[in-house]
Amino acid sequence: MSTITVKDGTTIYYKDWGTGQPIVFSHGWPLNADAWDAQMLFLGQQGYRVIAHDRRGHGRSSQTWEGNEMDTYADDLAALFEALDLSNAVMVGHSTGGGEVAHYIGRHGSKRVAKAVLISAVPPIMVKSASNPLGLDISVFDGIRAGVTGDRSQFFKDLSIPFFGYNRPGAVISEGVRENFWYQGMQGGIKGEYDCIKAFSETDFNEDLKKIDVPTLVMHGDDDQIVPFADAGALTAKIVKNATLKVYPGFPHGMPIIHADVINKDLLAFIQS
Repeated sequence: MSTITVKDGTTIYYKDWGTGQPIVFSHGWPLNADAWDAQMLFLGQQGYRVIAHDRRGHGRSSQTWEGNEMDTYADDLAALFEALDLSNAVMVGHSTGGGEVAHYIGRHGSKRVAKAVLISAVPPIMVKSASNPLGLDISVFDGIRAGVTGDRSQFFKDLSIPFFGYNRPGAVISEGVRENFWYQGMQGGIKGEYDCIKAFSETDFNEDLKKIDVPTLVMHGDDDQIVPFADAGALTAKIVKNATLKVYPGFPHGMPIIHADVINKDLLAFIQS
């Protein structure tokens, strides 16, 4: 296993395959780097170096009690960039990982970054407030916390249904996809996953988005039941300078996994543009 040890002693697991321009992937909650298998295989076969890490508290990285918040997530990612001496990288983040990408650039700058892609991503901010009237009520996230602390295993099984839009008429359900979602969720530590709910829902990424100064592609499904498009991708594309917005009719939150053929083609086109 490939790992780095960051400044507080936490071990961060990562995959690093292929050669060429690096593409660095940041996964969503409660998953890990394996969520990017379809993209990493495809883009690796196109001649790119593909890299993905397990966020602390998730997957094969250390299950830390502290540091399960966006500042530390971004710093862990910066440590990986430095350890591998990456430059001219394309950063790709899904959901919580999209927040991580934005916060990395906001906190560490874009000197190592060529382009950014935010897929079904949580910025600008998810929770509802007077300044974010389209957001989700805090009770939604309290419900997620209750699910994780009450019966995490069953909660993840249930969550896979709206995550992949399997509750929509005509949806073709893959039990394999659902089981892999559950499996990745159960690999993580409950404390890190619990803390991450606050990180992905209450972190305000507005200032980070304003600092993004590289070409950025915002990809979002208009039937996203986890991170609703109107309060996420639609707003992000207006804040990031010269961002390109691509909306996918009927696509769910987990579109990189179940619609990899479409997402991969568009990712490659943007990277090559």
